[in-house]
Amino acid sequence: MSPDVVQLLADYGLWAIAIATFTSCLAAPVPSTFLMLAGGAFAAAGDMSLTAICVTAYLGALLGDQVGYFIGRRGGSGLVARLRARPKIGRSVGRAQDAVARWGAIAVFLSRWLVAPLGPYANLIAGAGGLAWAKFTLGSVSGEVIWVGMYVSLGYFFSAEIAEIAELAQEFGGLVAGGVVAAFLGWLLFRRRAAERAAAE
Repeated sequence: MSPDVVQLLADYGLWAIAIATFTSCLAAPVPSTFLMLAGGAFAAAGDMSLTAICVTAYLGALLGDQVGYFIGRRGGSGLVARLRARPKIGRSVGRAQDAVARWGAIAVFLSRWLVAPLGPYANLIAGAGGLAWAKFTLGSVSGEVIWVGMYVSLGYFFSAEIAEIAELAQEFGGLVAGGVVAAFLGWLLFRRRAAERAAAE
């Protein structure tokens, strides 16, 4: 994990996490995942409150989702068309648009954690496409629980392996990161259990 991320958290604490999760839901290139991992590790060391980290990250993400949704509602289909025309993000916007059109709130839910790079665009598209606010919010509220809980918990329970987890998350760039990290978590648990059994024999 980058020393800059750790220093950012050490210097600004919960504000760093809140701003990172908020802006990441608006497609800003900020290290929100790494900050949550580091926050979990800080909590495991007793330097920060685990509850405060989880609540802060969660509220920041929810607020970012809502802002993105209403930007999309205001910008409408013209905003989505302009985003699709951009070379760097057009493909992601198209995938998010197809997913929201087909699955609605379920696509919003999955784009919070399983296919996280699509999340900010799903927010805009849900608003622009007229997905009901209540359905969007249900997908956001439930999905962000998994996103925040997964990464903060990984940092908390596996602080010794946090560098490996951070490297894995960076390597996959968020693409189906939830599934990849969940599989890695299972492997870590298996390895830890095996070591405990070997030590008991």
